[in-house]
Amino acid sequence: MRVIICGMGQVGRSIAAYLSKEENDVTVIDDEEDNIAQIHDELDVNAIVGHASDPEILSAAGAKDSDMIIAVTKWDEVNMVACQIGHSLFGIPKKIARIRKQCYLDPAWSNLFSRTHMPIDVIISPENLIAQEIYQRFLVPGTTTVVPLSEGKVHLLGIICLDDCPVLNTQLSQLSNLFPDLSFEIVAIMRDRKNIVPDVNDMLDVGDEVYIVVDSSHMRRVMAAFGHLETTARRVVVSGGGDIGLSLINLLQKQTHALQLKVIEDNDERALFLSEELENLIVLHGSSLDRDVLKEASVETAETFVALMSDDENNILGSLLAKQYGCERVITLVNNNAYYPLVGPLGIDVMVSPNSIIVANIMQHVRRGRIKGIHNLGDGYSEVIEAEVSDSSRIVNKQIGELELPREVVFGAIVRGDEVIIPKPDLEIKADDHVIILTASSEAHHVERLFSVQVDLF
Repeated sequence: MRVIICGMGQVGRSIAAYLSKEENDVTVIDDEEDNIAQIHDELDVNAIVGHASDPEILSAAGAKDSDMIIAVTKWDEVNMVACQIGHSLFGIPKKIARIRKQCYLDPAWSNLFSRTHMPIDVIISPENLIAQEIYQRFLVPGTTTVVPLSEGKVHLLGIICLDDCPVLNTQLSQLSNLFPDLSFEIVAIMRDRKNIVPDVNDMLDVGDEVYIVVDSSHMRRVMAAFGHLETTARRVVVSGGGDIGLSLINLLQKQTHALQLKVIEDNDERALFLSEELENLIVLHGSSLDRDVLKEASVETAETFVALMSDDENNILGSLLAKQYGCERVITLVNNNAYYPLVGPLGIDVMVSPNSIIVANIMQHVRRGRIKGIHNLGDGYSEVIEAEVSDSSRIVNKQIGELELPREVVFGAIVRGDEVIIPKPDLEIKADDHVIILTASSEAHHVERLFSVQVDLF
């Protein structure tokens, strides 16, 4: 597959790294010579210095022979125009654009991106995606990761094993005997920053981050089985009222009842806008690093503090202060993945990585076969892939034990109609099954081939 990627920020680099490792023909475009020089040194890709919306630059990048253009520059307008030129002048079949400004995404202007106007096949709105990810974690307290799969029939949960976890030092093979009426599967264990593919003889230790695929109807009971009995927060403080904060506030107010919500915003104009735009909301003008502001927000009695400022360090420090002053749980937005190993030891409950969320969302539109969804775990070491089995797939009517998969590829669940099935080696895969698989990122191409009959990318 030939792909052009416009913009070599963190998201563009991550996508280029994914695709180049899988032997795609990748060309990247950026207007900064230093970025292009660095990409040349790091990745096996073609790299061009120039503006992504320049037809000559796109032509030099091989647009007329490309299968896809992914525009993720820092400017929405450049991303839109690059896709328009890719379609109108070069006939690129699939066009993906990142668009941040909410004015372009207003439902009143939905016709803007139709094929007769500005033909963009996939629009990525980072603010909405990130707000949805945070909201999912909010709904299931006690989790580090919450991913709804197969239209909500299945969830992937990340859970930390605390001192009072009832299943510590218990072989995983015994869990089905202990909880015979619960439908769940442990698909990965993160221990001391190392990913473990679980074996039936493995046991859980204090501090392990366990990834579990679970029938959604059993989710609360599985959480309780692992020692997490937290209730959904009703007193919430959000630090940062930017576009992500506003999207999250709208979700919380629409879908959560009896919510006491306070927002801390240090920009006076933005604080005034929020107070005028939103109802049933207390807006505090100030810094979440200011003790008096946190006290005014009653952070000591808050059940959840969400740090959504534009600066990673302020988010981390604000979260630690909130925790120190008595807040039960903190959710922290961190753009720089270099901070990821520090988050757990510092006492932050949940770290949200915008780049991982955006890359995973884009990659599900890039994969071949019947891939329905892709979700990164941690700092990208693993992927959870949801795929549909076609009647001519190479795995249809085969037992899971016959597939001879790498050890790093783990079946988590199969959804057959409305039934959620926890896989066993003798389970036969049927056409139209929705299969949930956890795989090391290095083996994702192997999973892709399992579900590919032909290149049905478009």
